[in-house]
Amino acid sequence: MPNSPLILSGKEVSLAVKAELKGRIEALAGKGIKPGLTAVLVGEDPASQVYVRSKERQSAKLGFNSNVLRLDASTSQDELLKIVEGLNKDPEVHGILVQLPLPRHIDDQLIIETIDPEKDVDGFHPVSVGKLVLGLDGFVSCTPAGILEIMKHYNIETEGKHVVVVGRSNIVGKPMANLMIQKRDLANATVTLVHTRTPDMGVHTRQADILIAAAGVPEFIGDDMVKDGAVVIDVGINRVDDATREKGYRLTGDVNYEAVLGKVSAITPVPGGVGPMTIAMLLSNTVKSAENSIK
Repeated sequence: MPNSPLILSGKEVSLAVKAELKGRIEALAGKGIKPGLTAVLVGEDPASQVYVRSKERQSAKLGFNSNVLRLDASTSQDELLKIVEGLNKDPEVHGILVQLPLPRHIDDQLIIETIDPEKDVDGFHPVSVGKLVLGLDGFVSCTPAGILEIMKHYNIETEGKHVVVVGRSNIVGKPMANLMIQKRDLANATVTLVHTRTPDMGVHTRQADILIAAAGVPEFIGDDMVKDGAVVIDVGINRVDDATREKGYRLTGDVNYEAVLGKVSAITPVPGGVGPMTIAMLLSNTVKSAENSIK
């Protein structure tokens, strides 16, 4: 049983990704192109605001043409559709990111489907999802793409391994499962996807060579659900009340980190694990879009 697991630092990997992007951005600059990323934020959701600010700051630091359109929560669906259509037509915008969740009166899926698939750097458009399922080149949803980069950076073997994905969201669970069954490097795995309607989930998670937890439930995965020597990727970022902390809360993942630490061979921390990779892959997708724009 491993005593000192490998800590899979998303911070470290994200720095490597951004360092690699700098050369590609310089090459684009030589052709008169500056990667353009526009985020659209509707309303006052605190988590969304923090996330968008971080995206804005990091993209600007890399020399992007970075913009954020901050709209009132009362913005109508038609108004938002017109804004997205305008961004679709703007040649200086290579990536469009409409921050979710949107206010209840706006149809998230309709907005996603209105984004030009060539600028869908979030990887949520049905065209992007279809390409992923078929194994074609396209924009991959940022969090699953980031998980692949972590496994690549730390030489985590996936071929022939049993990967268990906990969660079936369109943002993480489904694309992650589809990525892992592809016939290519960093894939070729046998995949099981479990969710809230799976009876006795531990029966499946205990078989995982690689366990990817994206359930959105704080510390849901305990040591009784993980087999000895497993690699654990914790996607969850949950805010839990904690009176002992200055801010009154702490961040925790979907995995009980302390409980499984002595049992696993490798694990991502929370924070500092998968989180930084999501933004890094968004930046990577935007650079890719800018490169694709060269006719």
